[in-house]
Amino acid sequence: MRNPLAIVAAASLLGTVALTGCAKAKHDGTSSGGGPTQITMWTHSAGNPGELAVYKKIIGDFNASQKKYQVVQQNFPQGSYNDAITAAAAARNLPCLLDMDGPIMPNWAWAGYLRPLDLPTSLTDSLLPTAVGRYKGKVYSAGYWDAALSIFARKSVLDKAGIRIPTVDKPWTLDEFDAAVGKLKGSGYKTPLDLGAADKGEWWPYAYSPMLQSSGGDLIDRGAMKSADGALNGPDSVKFFSWFQKAFKNGWANSDGPIGNQRFIDDKVALSYTGVWNAKDALDKVGSDLLILPPVDFGKGPKIGGGSWQWGISSGCGDEQAEGARAYLKFSFQDKYLTAFADSQVVIPATDGAAAASKYFGANGSLRQFAVLSRKFALARPATPGYPLISTTFEKAAKDIMNGADVTSTLDTAVKAIDTDIKSNNGYGN
Repeated sequence: MRNPLAIVAAASLLGTVALTGCAKAKHDGTSSGGGPTQITMWTHSAGNPGELAVYKKIIGDFNASQKKYQVVQQNFPQGSYNDAITAAAAARNLPCLLDMDGPIMPNWAWAGYLRPLDLPTSLTDSLLPTAVGRYKGKVYSAGYWDAALSIFARKSVLDKAGIRIPTVDKPWTLDEFDAAVGKLKGSGYKTPLDLGAADKGEWWPYAYSPMLQSSGGDLIDRGAMKSADGALNGPDSVKFFSWFQKAFKNGWANSDGPIGNQRFIDDKVALSYTGVWNAKDALDKVGSDLLILPPVDFGKGPKIGGGSWQWGISSGCGDEQAEGARAYLKFSFQDKYLTAFADSQVVIPATDGAAAASKYFGANGSLRQFAVLSRKFALARPATPGYPLISTTFEKAAKDIMNGADVTSTLDTAVKAIDTDIKSNNGYGN
C-alpha cells in the first residue's frame, strides 16, 4: 500500500522546476497519419500496480469510447519523476496531462506551466474541496482522492485509564489531551504518543501546520498571501510551538523511528497521529479495539491536512489536445473509477457517490470515519506560488523547536525567510 506522503515529500523539488524558467511548455503528442489525436499523459505511479491497474482501465475505456482521441500513458518511478519533469520543462516539452502534488500547483500555474482545467463546475463542485486546486479564482487541478489524518487508539487502553473517548462533535480539548497523555505515560507507556516526528519533508507542514491553525496561527496570512508576519510568529503560533516543544521535553513523544504506525501496532505507544494509508494495517492487527479519533481542538477548532495528488493540463498543450485532455478528465471522474482508486489504495474517494460504493468508506465501511474527518476538518495548504519555500522553512523551524531552540526567535527567523522569498519574487503577483 502506498503512503501518499512519501510522494508528497517531493513537492519542494518540483517547485524548483517552475522557478527555473517561465517559458511555456509545448505538447509533443500530436496526431499523425489521420488517426486519433494522441494525448500524452505522465504519472509518478510506476511501481504501484494497484494504481496502474485503475489507470489502465480508465484509459482503455476512454480510448474505446470514442475515436477522436487516444490517451498514451507513460509511468515514471517515484525517484525519477522529478528529473523527467525538470528535463521536459527545460525543453518546453511537457506532456498534455500530468499529475502533481496539490500544494505545488499554484507555483506551476504562476510560472505558466498550467492552463485552467475548464471542467464543468458541476463536476468540480461534486469533489471534496481539498481535491480541487484553485489559484486566483480558477481551477487548475483536480484529484480522485484525498488523504486524512487521525489519532489511532485502543478502546481498551482508554477505558482502562478512564479517558473519555472523543467524538467528531466533541473532540478532545488541549487540556483533555494533555491530561490523557499524562495518564497514559503514568500507566506504563514510556512514550505514549507517536506524532510521526521521525518522518521528514512534506509530512511536517501536512501534519503539524493544521495543529498550528487549530491554535489560531498559520503558515502565512492567507488573506493577501504577502507575508507570514503575525501568522507564523504571532502569539497563537508561539503558544502552539511551546506546546509542541513541551511534548518532546516531557517525554510524551520522541523523534525516534520507525516511520509509520508500527509502534502503535506493537503497543509501544498508546496514541498514534497518522494517516488513512496506515489504517488497514492497524485494523487488521488491532481489530475491533481500534479507535479512529478526531484531531485535538487546540482552541480554534480541530483541523487536519488536506490536498493530495491531482491532475492538470499543461499550458503548452494545443487547443485540440487540451480539448481531448479535458474530455479524458471528465470521463475519468466517474464514481466507479474513484471507488476503484479508493479501495485499491485505501484513500478517501473525492465524491460522495464513490464513497458510498466503497467497501472501506461507505456508510458501513470500517474506515468511514476518515471520510467524515476529511469533510469536516480538512484544510488545504496555502495556495501560493511560494509554498515550496514555506514548506521547507516550516520543517526546519519546527524541527529546531522540537530539539530545544528558542520558540520566538526561531519563528521570527522563519518569517524573515518566507517574507524575503516573497519580496524577491515580486510578491508572486499578489
